[in-house]
Amino acid sequence: MESGPVVTCVLEESTRRRLFDERMLGALRALAGEVTVLADFTGADDVLARTEVLVTGWGTPLVDAAVVDRMPRLRAVLHSAGTVRGIVDDVVHERGILVSTQAEANAIPVAEFTLAVVLLANKGVLVPATTPYPGYDETRQGAGVGSHGTVAGVGNYGKRVGVVGASRTGRRVVEALRRHDLEVVVYDPYLSPAAADLLGVAPLGLDELVATSDVVTVHAPATPETYHQLDARRLATLRDGAVLVNTSRGSLVDTAALEAELARRADDGRGLTVVLDVTEPDPLPPTSPLLSDPRVLVTPHVAGSKGTELRRLAQGVVDELARLVSGVPLAHRVDHATLARSA
Repeated sequence: MESGPVVTCVLEESTRRRLFDERMLGALRALAGEVTVLADFTGADDVLARTEVLVTGWGTPLVDAAVVDRMPRLRAVLHSAGTVRGIVDDVVHERGILVSTQAEANAIPVAEFTLAVVLLANKGVLVPATTPYPGYDETRQGAGVGSHGTVAGVGNYGKRVGVVGASRTGRRVVEALRRHDLEVVVYDPYLSPAAADLLGVAPLGLDELVATSDVVTVHAPATPETYHQLDARRLATLRDGAVLVNTSRGSLVDTAALEAELARRADDGRGLTVVLDVTEPDPLPPTSPLLSDPRVLVTPHVAGSKGTELRRLAQGVVDELARLVSGVPLAHRVDHATLARSA
């Protein structure tokens, strides 16, 4: 029987332990002729010279021309995380080396998190975090349905949710939201009418989406084109009582403009709930008003894969290696032509 490819995993030890435990390493070894784990590319010239498949992840040093030159037999890079930006240099694609990513797998927990946030925010239970739920005292004292008048705008039925970016995560969010009685609209300049029809959503311009949605959830990639996409002008048009969610990249929301908008709404009484899993800067300084504002929930990058969800990423790498060994096309190959505008 022909031996499998020589596989080298270049991962920080803490990352390796979280993704590839002994069971997952065993799954790699079952497919490979040899599996070596390195923390970086320092030394190990003999191993790199034999390497045919490189496994990367969070914290892996840049795979640039100098690194690729040391791996003359390299034919595939299997990335165990989302974006390959900052990990895989353009030269890898240019030399015809296959690149695969687990961005699709990582989109699953982000979409789950977003769905939970949207549904809970529409029910009014996320913020303000320091005060009882509206109508709590009346309900506790037996007012029952009579207290519902205090939360007349609360609920999910018929609410419009605007999804900014039909990325992998954005599409999964759309699919999840459409299972509920919500109106889902999408802004993405690269989404064709046919693709929007397949998603079952109405495409809107960004200005209209922001101004008319009850919830605006951000899933576009960080590019020069999307920098501060939600700026002072657009933030000012958010509806009274709107919810803004960002699980994508902090740079898409102008932090200073958001702080100013929250301050204005505190003065004029218009409502705004904000959920940020990513920020700019990241982390926020301890003095940031966003950290003390009861209308704002800041979470520390918990939307993406954490804990047990990391095993899904590792399994995805194993599955891609199995396809490579079997001569089947990779399921999650990175398209270099669209990389500049994707997450």
